[in-house]
Amino acid sequence: MDVPLAHLDRPFDYLVPAEADDAARPGVRVRVRFAGQLVSGFLLERVAESEHEGRLTFLDRVVSPEVVLTAGVAEVARAVADRYAGTLADVLRLAVPPRHAKVEAAAPEVPSAAREVPAGASGALVEKAAGTGLTAGPDSAPGGKPARVGPPAGPDGASGVPGEKPAGTELPAGPDGAPGVTEEKAAGTELPVGSGDDVAKVPSGSGGAGSAGDGSAGAAGDVVAGPEPQEEIAGDSGWDAYTAGRAFLRAIAAGKAPRAVWNALPGEDWPARIAGAVAAAFGAGRGALVVVADQRDLDRVDAALTAMLGAGRHVALSAAVGPAERYRRFLAASRGRVRVVAGTRAAALAPVEDLGLVAIWDDGDDLHAEPRAPYPHARQVLLTRAELTGCAVLVGGFARTAEAQQLVETGWARQVLAERSTVRERAPAVTPTGDDFQRARDPAAAAARLPSVAWRAARDALAAGTPVLVQVPRRGYLPAVACDRCGTPARCEHCSGPLALPSATGTAFCRWCGRSAADHRCGYCGDRRMRASVVGARRTAEELGRAFPGAPVRTSGREGVLASVPGQPAVVVSTPGAEPVAEGGYGAVLLLDTWALLTRADLRAGEETVRRWFAAAALARPAAAGGQVVVVAEAGLAAVQALVRWDAAWLAARELAERRELGFPPAARMVSLTGVPEAVAELLEHVDQTDVALLGPVEAEEEGQERVLLRTSRAGGPALSATLRTAAGIRSARKAPHPVRIQVDPLELL
Repeated sequence: MDVPLAHLDRPFDYLVPAEADDAARPGVRVRVRFAGQLVSGFLLERVAESEHEGRLTFLDRVVSPEVVLTAGVAEVARAVADRYAGTLADVLRLAVPPRHAKVEAAAPEVPSAAREVPAGASGALVEKAAGTGLTAGPDSAPGGKPARVGPPAGPDGASGVPGEKPAGTELPAGPDGAPGVTEEKAAGTELPVGSGDDVAKVPSGSGGAGSAGDGSAGAAGDVVAGPEPQEEIAGDSGWDAYTAGRAFLRAIAAGKAPRAVWNALPGEDWPARIAGAVAAAFGAGRGALVVVADQRDLDRVDAALTAMLGAGRHVALSAAVGPAERYRRFLAASRGRVRVVAGTRAAALAPVEDLGLVAIWDDGDDLHAEPRAPYPHARQVLLTRAELTGCAVLVGGFARTAEAQQLVETGWARQVLAERSTVRERAPAVTPTGDDFQRARDPAAAAARLPSVAWRAARDALAAGTPVLVQVPRRGYLPAVACDRCGTPARCEHCSGPLALPSATGTAFCRWCGRSAADHRCGYCGDRRMRASVVGARRTAEELGRAFPGAPVRTSGREGVLASVPGQPAVVVSTPGAEPVAEGGYGAVLLLDTWALLTRADLRAGEETVRRWFAAAALARPAAAGGQVVVVAEAGLAAVQALVRWDAAWLAARELAERRELGFPPAARMVSLTGVPEAVAELLEHVDQTDVALLGPVEAEEEGQERVLLRTSRAGGPALSATLRTAAGIRSARKAPHPVRIQVDPLELL
């Protein structure tokens, strides 16, 4: 039921009226009477008898006969809720979009043939599809028999996930937070090496509904005949640049479950590579799910999938398309009209039939972390789905996170990399401004915001007729100012927030409360003049426009994100994550104000810095074509060395080793509890701290609240999550007045 109370996070039994017998199928929306009120819910299961000894009431009504919650999604949602110490209702709110009756009525029903297992599928796939754990359709229980509404649960409050392993049976090689890895599945991580003849072919008529056999394309979202897998894989020659790339595609096409952590080459057309992996699964008659961080990346993947698979064979799910269109595309997937889904983080729970591949790009992007309870991360959701369904996994990016590195080091996944000779051919020339050679050549380079080597790189690129990319960490004009005489940071007189300038002629204002500070005086020396202490993207564009008067200057950031720019002389100033793709690549990439990224008080500051640098540097041309990257930072920093060598795997291994030594995620499980002191203390009373280290409390950002961190081993993580769920249920049953926010492995720890 859609009741986000922890003590009600379990299924409830109701009788099904005879008139609703046909419509009351597992997965439909229902309305039930609960505690004197009508609440919404999902019908999970039809059973002949109820274990409840008391009197049962009838369902109020079936909202719609449309099955929107599949057995597989319900299973994954339960596992995600358990892992993140949340409720199933919260997870299902992320998984199933709100209903649109007009869309539901307009969308045609899918013929039964589209849901059949494709010809040539193995018997193991048929058994797995038949053993999803949620029982029976309407024929198994006549009218008046009980129906189960709410989260599926096993005995004694167990999660109810089929095949769940008891404590102590997991292999040490399992990924952090993923379900236990059996020896059989661990053996499936091998990436086979063989010829292209190993790829199985799918009969041309196996596409299901919409494939009339005449070769014509159906309407958008229709299931059409799958492409010949050999032809599709051979067409994506980009995977040949990686040592295990071709073997990875062959394994997917053969119906196996390879798991790979992929570091893309600089300049790589990564949407096309992902589309090639999806084509391998699609050609084998299986589904695929791709998750990216934002709409701009989704647009690129959408175009690549259309080019690889053809129109009408996939849908793109995101909030940007609007509620009605999103629900229409969701129905196309839930009804089996399409087997390939791409989308942003919420699409990680999309109902894809016979899932053969899950892929995530740039898993270190903070947009993959859900800001709503129970705060799941899209990477972890996909890993859980892969473990429960036995499908292939692809975790890709230009850089590599510590979590992805742990998958490699534990043996749960294999890394897919290019040879060092290939990396050198593709990579641009990277020059740090803080090395001894540059200091001897330009003594002022250490203090200059745009050292001479960066200016020369931009000048040469513009002269060669290529664009220049300038990455600036801060948006705005002057996001921080200080006293011109004494250098004291300028603060608001009302809230002590930092002052900023919106333009060269604008009035200073407070970034916290928004008040104008036209009459500001320095609190230390009384001077009215201010100077820049932090320079934003718009001020940088203004300065570069004066430095290169013959070149147009464009900005890409919060005010407007550019998707691409032509391969013509221009200066593009961008904030991290908003870098547009240049036709033919950038002639020079300048990474300015690197201190703003490197000196952040954050556990992931180094990892995030490298991720943003690699994403920008990957847009440059190869060194042989004149591509240059200038990073304004000390050459001895580990992050700079990783960029110079283009070796993200080395830095990720180093980062993981340091976190393991210090006891930080992903080497350990960390839980954050935030709330008023009395509520946090009450919750901690129900936590067994025998194998748990308590860090804090410290003052939280919210006024009057505090934050406590709980740390335990990876093996103790499930037990800690279960304890916290129980404690939250006790407080919920007592109607505690103050909530406590529970976040498992939050991105921000410091």
